Amino acid sequence: MFDFQEELRKLPDQPGVYIMHDNTDAIIYIGKAVSLRKRVRQYFQPSHDEGIKKKQMVEHIARFEYIVTDSELEALVLECNLIKEHTPKYNTMLRDDKTYPYIRVTLQEDFPRVLFSRQMKKDKSRYFGPYTSAGAVRDTIELINKLYRLRTCNRKLPADTGKDRACLNYHIHQCAAPCQGYITKEDYALQVNKALEFLNGNYGPILKELQENMEKASENMEFERAIEYREMINSVSQIAQKQKITNTDGEDKDIIALASDDTDAVVQVFFIRSGKIIGRDHFHVRVGTEEDTGDILVNFVKQFYSGTPFIPREIMLQEKVEDIPVLEEWLTKKRGHKVTIKIPQKGLKEKLVELAAKNAQLVLSQDKEKIKREEGRTIGAVREIEGLLGIKGLNRMEAYDISNINGFETVGSMIVYEKGRPKRSDYRKFKLRTVSGPDDYASMHEVLTRRFTHGIQEKKELEEKNMPEETGSFTRFPDIIMMDGGRGQVNICLQVLEELGLHIPVCGMVKDDNHRTRGLYFNNVEIPIDRHGEGFKLITRIQDEAHRFAIEYHRSLRTKEQVHSVLDDIEGIGPARRKALMRRFQSLENIKNASVQELAETESMNRAAAEKVYDFLHNS
Repeated sequence: MFDFQEELRKLPDQPGVYIMHDNTDAIIYIGKAVSLRKRVRQYFQPSHDEGIKKKQMVEHIARFEYIVTDSELEALVLECNLIKEHTPKYNTMLRDDKTYPYIRVTLQEDFPRVLFSRQMKKDKSRYFGPYTSAGAVRDTIELINKLYRLRTCNRKLPADTGKDRACLNYHIHQCAAPCQGYITKEDYALQVNKALEFLNGNYGPILKELQENMEKASENMEFERAIEYREMINSVSQIAQKQKITNTDGEDKDIIALASDDTDAVVQVFFIRSGKIIGRDHFHVRVGTEEDTGDILVNFVKQFYSGTPFIPREIMLQEKVEDIPVLEEWLTKKRGHKVTIKIPQKGLKEKLVELAAKNAQLVLSQDKEKIKREEGRTIGAVREIEGLLGIKGLNRMEAYDISNINGFETVGSMIVYEKGRPKRSDYRKFKLRTVSGPDDYASMHEVLTRRFTHGIQEKKELEEKNMPEETGSFTRFPDIIMMDGGRGQVNICLQVLEELGLHIPVCGMVKDDNHRTRGLYFNNVEIPIDRHGEGFKLITRIQDEAHRFAIEYHRSLRTKEQVHSVLDDIEGIGPARRKALMRRFQSLENIKNASVQELAETESMNRAAAEKVYDFLHNS
């Protein structure tokens, strides 16, 4: 049970992103905060008014989590990335990244320029950002050009060298005039490299140089010049914050860091996809005797990537570990493409690793016992089931259910659990095409056949296009199929798999006469299960979730059918009015019980239409 008061007490007074979940563990809201402690606590203070929408959201919060960042800017961009990935119910979608300003260095040119950009294109330029302030970006660009005497013109060099006179910037010592050939390509490149170091956060050399110049000018009683250097120092010191949450290379990476004490460790993994952090996960690890950080990291990498379906191109660790070439070879073989393990020492990548380690330390100090309980409820429960069935590596489980009322609108549901947790993005619905009447076996045969036939076809198409399987919606097959029932349902599933030439373990979740789970049916044997164990609780959750998902889909179809058969038969009531009525009154019964005045007050309705609806429902 989530203890709100305890978790609110643990909130850090630091910037970050908070994530609200409902009682089905779905993400319903994502927000950012300058202080997580102050902002999240506000939601649960009776005197605080967030408005009707936020009030409704708070009523549905079952738990929350958070990710600490180093600045409000990082929180802002991480919030944007996560909202796009999860599209929470109560969030207003944020603007696209292209509205954030970037600094662009045109490295594809012989004499590169430092430019302002609103878009990050796939060219050979180097991008920095995004930043919060367009004004700050322009000031930064102006400062860099002044410090390193880089060109700002649009001339095509070296083709246009010497065609026109040098511009004013050369005469006021703010450009080295490559347009006149006054600086070689090699010397200009050295200045560009210094600018890149500056943008990467290496301010030390330029600050030292400016300080020396200021002191020298002051000693020579060139006070105006000294003031100019002092203003440059202030400008460098106040440069807009760098942004770690979005990388400019657009690659897929995993960032792995840990925090540990004598007996326990927490490993934090940040998932970067297409250059953006889209999520994270943390794992509790029991520390073995005399294991150091490197040993823990190696063991974690082996265990994590032996079970995870997706391996990125690059994995970044917080410190050097043994056997990196062997690990890279193993991961490359599993991925099918080159995988590199890196230990960043400087720049944005090092900052990302530091951020992951910082979040791991927070979790270790605050939530160690909670993580142990959660892992027992999820991964620990999966291990129990593996022990019962004598199978290892049950990462992905799929379960199916059929729903109908006397054969009306028969539907099937497919739910997915990974590492003991629901993966709702992989849930699928099936409206039966070939079965009429209440025949659950035939219905299940159709659902399973469609699911795996679609997956096989998708795999072939992706192979032909040389695309990774992860891009398909049905290509990932389960490690085990959990059928809601005993021998009959299991045999239907085995029949489908045999017809399609697939070999996947199938397990039945057997219920007693009171519709309570009593055991598992596997390899023609019913296996009893401890009703007090976490494995039993996980099986029950899977059964309930498959049933809930099927029932909800069936209910939505029934509602649509009822709406069509009644409201669509009323003259003057089209799709817009029908939707407006259902949105306001939720059911036909409520519409029937409404007065003419209440019906007329509905969006898109008028008095005449309301009277037609009222008369039709009361006189027909």
